Amino acid sequence: MSIKIPFLSKQPKESDSLSEENAPNHVAIIMDGNGRWAQKRGLPRFAGHKEGVSTVNKIVKTAVKANVKVLTLYTFSTENWKRPKQEVEYILKLPKEFLHVYLPSLMENNVRIQTIGDFQALPSHTQEAVNYAKEKTKHNDGLILNFALNYGGRYEILKAVKQIVSEVKEDDIDMSSLDEETFSKYLYTTGVSDPDLLIRTGGECRLSNFMLWQMAYTEFWFTDKLWPEFTEETFYEALLAYQHRKRRYGGI
Repeated sequence: MSIKIPFLSKQPKESDSLSEENAPNHVAIIMDGNGRWAQKRGLPRFAGHKEGVSTVNKIVKTAVKANVKVLTLYTFSTENWKRPKQEVEYILKLPKEFLHVYLPSLMENNVRIQTIGDFQALPSHTQEAVNYAKEKTKHNDGLILNFALNYGGRYEILKAVKQIVSEVKEDDIDMSSLDEETFSKYLYTTGVSDPDLLIRTGGECRLSNFMLWQMAYTEFWFTDKLWPEFTEETFYEALLAYQHRKRRYGGI
């Protein structure tokens, strides 16, 4: 059965329709290019980040229509603290602004908010806004909208290793029983399937310390479009490209 996405201005031919049987369950996106989008237009970088928020809303709606189960957005990395203080402060106010405007729409679309990352290190206003949204949406059973906030893949792995070592010392875990499945339970993403598809906007072709363990077999799709230029049609194009790939996981 094919999936019709009403947000698209022109539906694809039947042969190019997104199949429910082969649609990605978990899509992760590195939303790159907000600052460059603004600079190209002679605007401050803040304007690009603000425009990127409206793109998030459009893509969330499209993901719901495409039957995506989990959408993880790389919102703020552990490396982003290196940016100018004013820009960092502005970015960390955006979750509150986004949720203030779009939470009713998220509720209407049965979306559940989750986060991954070192959440406690974020400003209190960011934590409060996100925690409120988590509480309001906790009973929703549709799309999981997973914000990666103050997230770093290497830090996540090191954190898991330290916790496992501590539990081994306390005899809470037997080292001989440690396998990939067990290790995954110590990551931020425990309980959530690994990404099937990674999309990166902005023309860069790297992971940037994003979900390093989880993306061992993820399909990658890159576009030169900057995040504020990323449309519903482009998202659908990425989903369709995924559908035409064969995932062998090392087999034939």
